[in-house]
Amino acid sequence: MKTELLIGALAFATAIQVIPFGHNHVNPPVIAEPTWDSPQTQVLFKRACADCHSNETVWPWYSHVAPVSWLVVHDVEEGREHFNVSAWGAQKKNEGDDAAEEVEEDEMPPLVYLPTHPEARLSPEEKTRLIAGLKATFGSEKHRH
Repeated sequence: MKTELLIGALAFATAIQVIPFGHNHVNPPVIAEPTWDSPQTQVLFKRACADCHSNETVWPWYSHVAPVSWLVVHDVEEGREHFNVSAWGAQKKNEGDDAAEEVEEDEMPPLVYLPTHPEARLSPEEKTRLIAGLKATFGSEKHRH
């Protein structure tokens, strides 16, 4: 019984690899970037946020294996859709003014992202500097009408 379940699970895992979604790891060209308030803000952003919020995603090995690939591609596509520093000024919807608040409220980077991206884990001081830099670069939602 256990052998049949194992064979079935392996067959299923192999079969889902041919589903076409999640294999297209595209990094479109960088069109334009914001004018960062400081190089430090840009470095912290690239370290903690750029994989999902730029066209410079680093695609790890597991992003090529379904079903994880489906989640990774979905998260990158959604992240770029809402806030993409590589299409600054060219993308109709770019919610940079929400960025500082998302980091401040520990919504970004997502907890599920951190175990496989320890470099994105910011110290309290780095987080404070990133929040201040994001506000200086993009403004803040509180000051938007």
